[in-house]
Amino acid sequence: MNTKYINLIDQTYYFPQEEFQVEDGELQFHGIDLMELVREYGAPLKFTYLPKISENINKAKKWFADALEKNNYTGSYNYCYCTKSSHFEHVLNEALKNDIHIETSSAVDINIVNALKEKGKITDDTFVICNGFKRDRYISNIANLINTGHKN
Repeated sequence: MNTKYINLIDQTYYFPQEEFQVEDGELQFHGIDLMELVREYGAPLKFTYLPKISENINKAKKWFADALEKNNYTGSYNYCYCTKSSHFEHVLNEALKNDIHIETSSAVDINIVNALKEKGKITDDTFVICNGFKRDRYISNIANLINTGHKN
């Protein structure tokens, strides 16, 4: 098991990682020349590769399932997507394809939860984990969520 900080740096920051390659000194992502995109659209460049979201969610679920089985743990594990990692609708829609729950950290995240409920993407039974500092608006939004029937 890698437990040193340098191991984290190695696995996080050094390229190429499995989906990245360097060809002729240019960074490629699944065969897409990222520098070409930067030249065309400017920097900083942010892109979201939707299949990776589902892949990573399912990888985490498998890790937990394996650990639960290995340790004879009889409880359950529920993956909760943290809206602060990306609140964009297309990202949330991809994440929600994977039987997940939601983690919030601010008042606006509760607005996102309500919008997802209105669109039928989540239900009153979906877990909503409310992390973060609880300012007045956040507390009010959480209370409203509960008072309008949210169970979890």
